[in-house]
Amino acid sequence: MATKTRERILDTSLALFNVRGEPNVTTNHIADELDISPGNLYYHFRNKDDIVEHLFARYELRIEEALVVPDARLPTLEDIWLRLHVAFECMWDYRFIYRDLVDITSRNRKLRLHFSRILKRATANAEAVLRGLGASGEMRASRAEIEATAHNVLLVTSFWMSYNAVLGGHIEREATDLTRGIYQVMMLLAPFLRDAERLHLHTLAANYVK
Repeated sequence: MATKTRERILDTSLALFNVRGEPNVTTNHIADELDISPGNLYYHFRNKDDIVEHLFARYELRIEEALVVPDARLPTLEDIWLRLHVAFECMWDYRFIYRDLVDITSRNRKLRLHFSRILKRATANAEAVLRGLGASGEMRASRAEIEATAHNVLLVTSFWMSYNAVLGGHIEREATDLTRGIYQVMMLLAPFLRDAERLHLHTLAANYVK
């Protein structure tokens, strides 16, 4: 029963954080939404930051799945498309982290270190995929260009929600609002691809701007 209550608290907190923004939600809001007493909530979690840390742990497990790259063969453009799709789905499910990324990581050193580790691993994996495309002859780029492009991929991905919110004047209302971000990331690769691969990239990316 206790485990079930903890999961309900986390699920409800995630939903409220995603809709209202984490800074605008208090433990009292969460308790009211669940129709439980604040004392009952504090029995399971010390405070709101404790809840945020547990949700971040969930997110970390999900995003790790998106960072997996082929290890028995050279990567393809489809691998990039699939990993981006999985990553943006995870970002949507835990969008409060990305909307309030600077605020959350600035006040919680543990989460800042964890997110930094995620970024470093993601950047290293992006570099490995781009080097693989170079090894297969699908793209042509120098070492410096690969490193810069890998960092740009993570930069656009991590802050796409903030950019899009300012650009459009509103936060995302549904998962499809993020698809333009996938398109923008994929277009970072276009200048380095051979003609056939560039055409293939545009075909894959076109699904996100219809």
